[in-house]
Amino acid sequence: MCALTIVFAGASAQTVTVKKQSERVKGENVEGFGTELDGKLSEVSSLWSKFLKEVGRVKLFSSEPVVITEPNFNGTVYQKGTVYAHSFENGSKTRVWLGIVPKEWGEKDVEFATKQTEKLVYQFGIQFNRAKVQNQIDETLQATDAVEKQKQKLINQNKELVIQMSNNEKEKIQLEKSIENNKLEGEALKIKIEKNKKAQDSLVNAAEQIKKVMETHRERLRKIN
Repeated sequence: MCALTIVFAGASAQTVTVKKQSERVKGENVEGFGTELDGKLSEVSSLWSKFLKEVGRVKLFSSEPVVITEPNFNGTVYQKGTVYAHSFENGSKTRVWLGIVPKEWGEKDVEFATKQTEKLVYQFGIQFNRAKVQNQIDETLQATDAVEKQKQKLINQNKELVIQMSNNEKEKIQLEKSIENNKLEGEALKIKIEKNKKAQDSLVNAAEQIKKVMETHRERLRKIN
């Protein structure tokens, strides 16, 4: 008999909402774009750091804000431009932010760079939500594998118990003097077989529940936009 804990998450779509927000950069308020994610900073930071390295060259030892030079927008590297990144934890949620200081960019590139930072924040929100749901699907698959292994173990155990029961019946005929002891052993094996059957039934129910949870996660994955 095994105990399984299944965490059910609703199938509602996780829509990424990007908002214009101001943050402090070099002692002044800078307009940029942020989005709030359903996860603590410890869950977000690793993926966020990796994402920023794809945006451009992350300046060594820069903390908050993270300084990104030579940003790469649509395959074009902007040698002059700089992008700034912030991340903030608020309870069970984390907000990430990207922004630029217009005077650090060529005048003709400011509008485009601004739009790109908004686009990048949205892309990261999608990437994070997808990764989170995929991780939940992977955990569900692992739970499914665990149930199947335990189920097979019980099936094999049942076969062994049935064989033992058969041998016991033969022994009962051969050993008339031990009939009372043999009878007790037979009753014990019947109890074990019944427990095994109940355990199998329990695992079948657990497998069905996990299947439903997996379908729910997949539905959430499809609804992410």
